[in-house]
Amino acid sequence: MISRRAALAAIAALLSPAVAHGAPGEQFNVTSGHDSLPVSRYAAAADGKRPAVIVLHGSRGIELRARAYERYADALTARGIDTYLLRYMTPADMAALTSATHEGREAYETTRFDGWADTVAATVTTVLGRSDSSGRVGLLGFSLGSYIAAEAAARDRRIAALAVLYGGMPQAMAAKVKHLPPLIASHGEADRNVPISEGRQLVALGKSVGAETEFVPYPGKAHGFDFSDTDPMTPDAIDRVTRFFQARLAA
Repeated sequence: MISRRAALAAIAALLSPAVAHGAPGEQFNVTSGHDSLPVSRYAAAADGKRPAVIVLHGSRGIELRARAYERYADALTARGIDTYLLRYMTPADMAALTSATHEGREAYETTRFDGWADTVAATVTTVLGRSDSSGRVGLLGFSLGSYIAAEAAARDRRIAALAVLYGGMPQAMAAKVKHLPPLIASHGEADRNVPISEGRQLVALGKSVGAETEFVPYPGKAHGFDFSDTDPMTPDAIDRVTRFFQARLAA
């Protein structure tokens, strides 16, 4: 357990403008099928070739809680890891997910997981093709983005590490999984949006195919707990994820 004093100090450091990059240094698009999807790149200050993490947002997109995603980007780049925020949803996706019922959204997502995973694969190709790439890339997913990241990592052996927050593996993909990279899964025990059993099942699936796994439950925490500006577990979750990638993506 971290002390209250340490937690408050961590929050203050995390939210300090002095350490916040605040804006990506580069914007570009990746093409997947008939779609062209935007990517925001946050570059580490380190010279030479660097590992990368591709971030997959939740079903409500990036802009609603942009600073929460940027905190992860800041923490990763501070450890020498380039970070790419992929906006994988098309306008049709956004329209379907904002207008449908809960059951309708779940049904729609089921039809789109393969296409979204293809978009991730196209982004991996783009990132690995850069002159500043070390050849090591990881995926970081949140909620819906976690399911996409998990499927993409199971399909693509170029992905060297996987971190998921309050997510799991798409049901249709689970029976097909033969491989997963090292993974860390974090989940609030009071999550009412995505049951914590989904995260546990993903970790069990990873173990069954020989992957190194770590499961981090957060007692009393709800869905998206790490997006809070004041919760002492926000810096804890971010630190665990960034240390995981730093260890697994080292050349």
